Amino acid sequence: MKKADTRGRAGSRFAYAGLDRVIHERARLSVLTSLISHPAGLSFGELKELCNLTDGNLNRHLRVLEEEKLVGSSRHIEHQRPVTRCRITALGRRRYVEYLAVLEQVLRDANRAVDERRALRPLLRSE
Repeated sequence: MKKADTRGRAGSRFAYAGLDRVIHERARLSVLTSLISHPAGLSFGELKELCNLTDGNLNRHLRVLEEEKLVGSSRHIEHQRPVTRCRITALGRRRYVEYLAVLEQVLRDANRAVDERRALRPLLRSE
């Protein structure tokens, strides 16, 4: 994955190229956040409940994350029932942290704009 170059062309400062499209989707962001918060991994059922997703929806998003090698899963028997356990991979953890760094920049930029607008408000009223 390429890192965002914030120095690039004029006008590209707010392009946020590091907002990884695979991670940026709401359901996949929920899945990765749940998994990074549970280093031992989560069962499919636990993940489904935490992310408020249907079986089919979770299955589809897990497939996308597995294709990108961000998540791994394993099947085993627990209490005489098959259980799928999902874990974030080292690559998944690294890309998630990189994604968060860019998202934090988005928040800093937005807060700065709001703060600047608030600072201008008294000046705008006096005109």
